[in-house]
Amino acid sequence: MGADGTPTEQVDRAAEAQVLAVTEAAQADWNILSEEAGAIDRGGSRTLVVDPVDGSHNALRGIPAATVSLALGRGTLGGIELGVIHDLSSGATYWAARGEGAFRNGHRIHTRPWDARREMFFLNLGRHSTPRVVAWSAKGRRVRSLGCASLEMALVAEGGADAYVFENDTEARNLRVTDIAGAYRILLEAGGGVTDATSQSIDELPLDLAHHTSLFAYADPSFPQAAKERGYW
Repeated sequence: MGADGTPTEQVDRAAEAQVLAVTEAAQADWNILSEEAGAIDRGGSRTLVVDPVDGSHNALRGIPAATVSLALGRGTLGGIELGVIHDLSSGATYWAARGEGAFRNGHRIHTRPWDARREMFFLNLGRHSTPRVVAWSAKGRRVRSLGCASLEMALVAEGGADAYVFENDTEARNLRVTDIAGAYRILLEAGGGVTDATSQSIDELPLDLAHHTSLFAYADPSFPQAAKERGYW
């Protein structure tokens, strides 16, 4: 079992070991928060938030939707200054720093304006999804469910989709900061927005493994109101 209380696969431990080895070799004074090892206090002022393999079930089954997700910041999700996501299948690397924009393989990326005729949503679907998330799947023009939160948010950031929604039936089944910290900074810098599924800010989500959140990540700042008007919520 990992420090987050979920079963650990060997691929997660191997990836985490590499991240820890690199930071040790670089003598980085960052604290570490990782899904497998938990919190490692190195006396630093900033914390490296690590998801060694986001979408590990996809990776184990050969489904090309898995990433390594990293974020660096202080205290809370809103304190994340730098996010990096590496797509393990395509080899693409997304990154963003606060106030400096978002990039994919060195090219600046932007979210896209919402257009009802072209809309596409990423939704977390399954037996634990709430009824309103399931309702999105019946109302949205096009829907995908990839099972990799960081990648789905990154794709929203580069204009591939209009929103990503994750809300499960119990709080403990929702997302942790390790799942979303890197993509959070990337999406904001690309022009999008991130709240929970009730449109409340998640900027104060602590950098720990104890707290969970639902998620509404969107491309166009006008889309949350449009979603309500169209009855998605």
